[in-house]
Amino acid sequence: MITESPLQAEHAVRRDIVPAGDYYMKVVKAGQTLRILDLEGNQAADTLFYNANDPSERYSAMDTIREQRNVYLTAGTKLLSNDGNTLLEITADTCGRHDTLGGACATESNTVRYSLEKKCMHACRDSWLLAVAENPQYGLSKRDITHNINFFMNVPVTKEGGLTFEDGISGAGKYVEMKAAMDVIVLLSNCPQLNNPCNAYNPTPVEMLVWD
Repeated sequence: MITESPLQAEHAVRRDIVPAGDYYMKVVKAGQTLRILDLEGNQAADTLFYNANDPSERYSAMDTIREQRNVYLTAGTKLLSNDGNTLLEITADTCGRHDTLGGACATESNTVRYSLEKKCMHACRDSWLLAVAENPQYGLSKRDITHNINFFMNVPVTKEGGLTFEDGISGAGKYVEMKAAMDVIVLLSNCPQLNNPCNAYNPTPVEMLVWD
């Protein structure tokens, strides 16, 4: 559902550019609003969310899909945790829908999906593991990397119940915005994938904006 935001970028309390292939790991406080902005279009932003006060509580695709009765995320969607609590609610969305089924790229999946020579290519799981290693203050480890949201990514469900990776439906300047219901750790990998059309074969930066 296309819903525009009244928030103005110049009033944001924090703005960060995340280059393609890099990560973003920060806390968004309860009541704050986070916007992920697709600067150049057709970029995938693989994102994990955790309760900042108890990281064992984290985003759950299963609970979110079950309670929303929809495999796609958009304005009005509540992002639920494995404890059934609302972590954030999507309040604005100019893309239309976002994937929570396709998972994140990894060296292993690059090998299986594409070829053995693709194993050494950088992947979202690598970015998350680097983020966790470089930010021990959040108390996360490899075991905390779980299922994620692929903001802006187009993963249609086929009639047979399978998934396909298609060209993105986002464009330059489109965004998704969400309001935190609790203090949340936001762990984002700005996807470096070059082997499928999720990034239009050309990964580009995103911007992260936060308002009080």
